[in-house]
Amino acid sequence: MAIGVFDSGVGGLTVLRALRTTLPGRDFIYLGDTARLPYGTKSAASVVRYAGQAADALVGRGLSCLVVACNTASAVALPELRSRYAPLPVVGVVEPGAAAACAATRRGRIAVLATEGTVRAGAYERAIRALRPQAAVVSAACPLFVALAEEGWTEGEVVDLVARRYLEPLLATSTAPDVLLLGCTHFPVLAEALARVAGSDVRIVDSAATTAAAVEGMLGAVDGTTQGRGRLQLLATDDAARFARVGARFLGEAIEPATVEVVDLGG
Repeated sequence: MAIGVFDSGVGGLTVLRALRTTLPGRDFIYLGDTARLPYGTKSAASVVRYAGQAADALVGRGLSCLVVACNTASAVALPELRSRYAPLPVVGVVEPGAAAACAATRRGRIAVLATEGTVRAGAYERAIRALRPQAAVVSAACPLFVALAEEGWTEGEVVDLVARRYLEPLLATSTAPDVLLLGCTHFPVLAEALARVAGSDVRIVDSAATTAAAVEGMLGAVDGTTQGRGRLQLLATDDAARFARVGARFLGEAIEPATVEVVDLGG
């Protein structure tokens, strides 16, 4: 059975990319809820409903594991999804991301860059302090990063200006972070610009690789991996052509619009 992965849009393709690198023999089904993105500005009740509908669409196709590649859905809806689909393994990106940040920090000072919904939920702070109780954690909502990533604006003056506007208040404090945790799957495509603004003393981490490692550890203990390159199905809830064009930047390879199935998740 395939591993199902969903996100509010194309950002979760960064997680899918890491999963396919780590588990090349596995089949994957990816769903981007592009008709309703971003989840980060929605109420918690809406995020739980949307996440449940996306998960239902994937679970109905038969899965060995469900990966919630959306940070906001992971922060808000993960307990509900785990309860609904038990004993199916359901993996979010918050706990792996927190583990990556704790492993990377030298001084225990971590800044979480995320969407409004993820910041509001406080899930990253709880996950980080569960691993490192004395850590100094600050979170900042950076909604414009999502728009820049969706438009493919990953370099240039506008990107640098927005990055400085978000980062400089964090870096100017007496407890300036030595790790920036990218708490949104859109943000890794902006990593070079963020590193340029933050400076060489600040490490930038995201949850993609650690999420892939968590899934590998879980499924490896259950039923091993297959041989050869697994199959990939791509689903979107709106505009296959745009999904293919924008998603290629996150997946790291070309996507043919004809291979993207458009699905309706309901209201």
